[in-house]
Amino acid sequence: MNTTPKARKFRIRRSPALGGDGPVGPAASAAAPPPVPGPSPRPDASQQMPDDQVMMDLDIVAPQEETIDEQIDAIRREGLTGRQLRMARRVAQKHNIAFTSDFDAVRLLRAADIDPFQRSTLLDLVIPSGANAPEQGEAKLNSRKALMQIATAKLPAHQANTLPQTASSQALVPGEERSPAVQRAIEIREIQLDIARRRRRKLALLFTRLAFFVFLPTLVCGWYFYTMATPMYATKSSFLVMKADAQGGGGLPSLLSGTQFATQQDSVAVQDYLQSRDAMMRLDRDMGFKAHFQQDFIDPIQRLDPDATDEAAYRIYKKNVKIGYDPTEGAVRMEVIAVDPAISAEFSRHLIDYAEERVDELSRKKRQDQLKDSIASLEAAKEDRRQAQEVLIGLQEATMLDPQGEIASVRSLISTLEGQIIQKKLDLNTQLSNPRPNTAKVDSLRTELALLEAELGTQNRRLTEAAAGTDSLARKAADIQMAQADLATADMFMQSALQNLKQTELEANRQVRYLTTSVKPVAPDEPTYPRKFENTILSFLVFAGIYLMFSLTSSILREQVST
Repeated sequence: MNTTPKARKFRIRRSPALGGDGPVGPAASAAAPPPVPGPSPRPDASQQMPDDQVMMDLDIVAPQEETIDEQIDAIRREGLTGRQLRMARRVAQKHNIAFTSDFDAVRLLRAADIDPFQRSTLLDLVIPSGANAPEQGEAKLNSRKALMQIATAKLPAHQANTLPQTASSQALVPGEERSPAVQRAIEIREIQLDIARRRRRKLALLFTRLAFFVFLPTLVCGWYFYTMATPMYATKSSFLVMKADAQGGGGLPSLLSGTQFATQQDSVAVQDYLQSRDAMMRLDRDMGFKAHFQQDFIDPIQRLDPDATDEAAYRIYKKNVKIGYDPTEGAVRMEVIAVDPAISAEFSRHLIDYAEERVDELSRKKRQDQLKDSIASLEAAKEDRRQAQEVLIGLQEATMLDPQGEIASVRSLISTLEGQIIQKKLDLNTQLSNPRPNTAKVDSLRTELALLEAELGTQNRRLTEAAAGTDSLARKAADIQMAQADLATADMFMQSALQNLKQTELEANRQVRYLTTSVKPVAPDEPTYPRKFENTILSFLVFAGIYLMFSLTSSILREQVST
């Protein structure tokens, strides 16, 4: 809560510094009793000054206080850095000037005609020796006394009384006073003029820096592009790496076979090859790429040295042969730059031929890789069938040609012998059933029966038992059957391998890549490079960006150092 003061007049007592009836000077300061803490005694009516004197005092003091505040505000608006304020504080301390703030120190130093920001002013405190030393020392002392009086007038009462009191031998006579409005207008005008001078100086410095770091380099670049740069001719062409049409089939590979994704890897491989040193050296052998860019009429920046290395020539090659692949369309676009338009078109045609050879080589290698496994599998199946057939032939030569027929004949003989044995047994039983059998006939039947049974046993042993050093017919038949089965399996594998080889050959034929030229190279009739206006504007933007970057960096660093 603020209470409005009721008093209408302030500071009606005359200040000792402004003069009065009492003594002035060192005697007055010595005779003056020390200040006693506590409330000051109220002056009586006899000691009060007349109203005219009080009003004159108010007219003197009030404008001075208002002028000091305005001066401090004006100094604050100057935008002094922390380093400058610290320097002003140190200079004021060296001169034993009492100040309330850094801005007040600047004001007091300027009032004493001392530059608060100049280091050489500190040497003025030293009293020189010589004939004029007393006069100069006295002048310095008088200026210091005046500063002390000004500072004491500004300080509060309880601080001003504690400072050493010095007074001049003469009373301080106030000069011509101005009204606060006039003084304020004068100070504002001075501040505006100072700001305008600063702005003009900063603008002049800014235009100087821009002219040196931006406009001058841009002018040099424009002069080079318009007068010195050798005109270059660019030949543009475009080609596609395509795949043979797929015959039948299904699934995801067949869906992607007609798109650019099926040949993307081949297109990228062709692009890498055309931008490689191999292509540059091959073009140099065929067309003399180095010799073309070593001609004397080419400007020094674009000309290749007579004894240039392959690395330097490759840098020129990458700069003048621009190849790009568009994955959305699957096209490879090429731009070849040369001094002569006809040479530029020839360079482009040779590079397209190199690309076509590379595509054919990649397709041939891919087909060979796919057919290699199929051919190896077919050769292995043929070898297995050959070995199975040799085993079967060996078995047939060692035993018999047709074991199954031999077994059938033996079985037929066994059946015949068994029938005869049964018939002989019936005849024997018939003879033995007679009351008086014929002994000779019975003996004959028994002999025949024994011979037939022996022969039946022999034939049975041929089928199931092995003789000395030979296998049985059943064993020989089984071996021959296994050999025949192995031969049949080898035949099946060989047929499958042969079918796989045929299918692989069809797939390999569908994997064939070929290069088609969509835009043929045509020699231009006017120079394509340099683009004079565009390159000059680009140079200006580049130099302006570099200047702006360094300017911002230096401003940030200067602000960090000052704070």
